[in-house]
Amino acid sequence: MAEPLGLLGGTFDPVHYGHLRLAEEAREALRLAQVAWIPAGRPPHRAPPRAAAAHRLEMVRLAVAGNDDFLVDDGEIRADAPSYTVVTLERLRAQMPRRSLVLLLGADAFLGLPSWHRWEQVLELAHVGVAARPGFALAPEAWPAALAQACGGRLGRDAGVLRESPAGRIVGFDMTPLPVSASGLRVRLAAGGSTRYLLPDAVREYIERHHLYRMADGH
Repeated sequence: MAEPLGLLGGTFDPVHYGHLRLAEEAREALRLAQVAWIPAGRPPHRAPPRAAAAHRLEMVRLAVAGNDDFLVDDGEIRADAPSYTVVTLERLRAQMPRRSLVLLLGADAFLGLPSWHRWEQVLELAHVGVAARPGFALAPEAWPAALAQACGGRLGRDAGVLRESPAGRIVGFDMTPLPVSASGLRVRLAAGGSTRYLLPDAVREYIERHHLYRMADGH
């Protein structure tokens, strides 16, 4: 079995250092061969992203450029359909039937898993790596009842379990807290504030060059 592949989805509107550290610390802690970044095309459960899909895809490519441990999957951007995680996992599983796939989630996203489309199939298609935030316990007794019932027996002791099967286990990893949010960055950009040291220079320059997130154009 090939070494595990991490999967990091999101709108990345815009991509920032919090996303990059999550991917890097997951790669290291879970001993992943690489992390595939998957920008959402049409997220179904939230307002449309402020930046167009093509811009968000290019910003991710700029952010990960030069890091051979990261790659970009544009499947959700190219698809003319809502970006459901389970559909993406089905596509990737068809391409890699036996490879260990590890869906990377923050603690809050993991606790909200029962609200996802066909959520119980997620763990039939991939493992889940959960980034722990301060005060978060990866313990079924602290989870919503539906999540605990469906997933409580899937907890793995350490990253080694991710190599034992292609899917089905849940493993936590610690993450350095970085209180940077895309929504906060959009507010700062709309107001003309500095985003230096909050997102990669190449991304910041791309945003400036294409006049993204400015108040005047509704972004």
